Amino acid sequence: MILGMSTSTYTMLHVLISLIGIGSGIAVVFGMLRAKRLDGITAIFLVSTVMTSLTGFAFPNEHVTPGIVIGILSLVVLAVTIVARYSLRLRGSWRSTYVVTAAIALYFNVFVLIVQSFEKVPALRALAPTQKEPPFAIAQLTVLLIFAVLTIAAVKRFHPQTAAVSPLSGSTKEKGAA
Repeated sequence: MILGMSTSTYTMLHVLISLIGIGSGIAVVFGMLRAKRLDGITAIFLVSTVMTSLTGFAFPNEHVTPGIVIGILSLVVLAVTIVARYSLRLRGSWRSTYVVTAAIALYFNVFVLIVQSFEKVPALRALAPTQKEPPFAIAQLTVLLIFAVLTIAAVKRFHPQTAAVSPLSGSTKEKGAA
């Protein structure tokens, strides 16, 4: 039992939250490539990605695992992302800081998805049973390169219209609008 749920139910909830974070994160990154803020989807991405890390800590472990380390790093990166977006309103260099940290947070989730896929999907496990084989390394390197290219492009392209963001509601109001 984890937090009053069976381990399988809790795992399913954790995976669902993770997939919501990954799906909404992909939408956010592609929005950045089109200079779109996507306020609602961004909020879903950030909340679900924070929840992914937090729910990951509840799994029973006798020692610090790579997943715990990724979870801690993710929360640190997400804290910077949230401050850059909502408190500092993407002003100045905080715009690129937001883009980079949001992409890193998404990358961490995708990295763990690949690890879990190679552990749980029989066909992938057969290709890399210890995750030290070339197919695993190729998959992780390919994803890393894709994220690097997308992040660089997003930093160059994400220049949303100047807008004041309400930290409480997350809604935007164009500057100069009543």
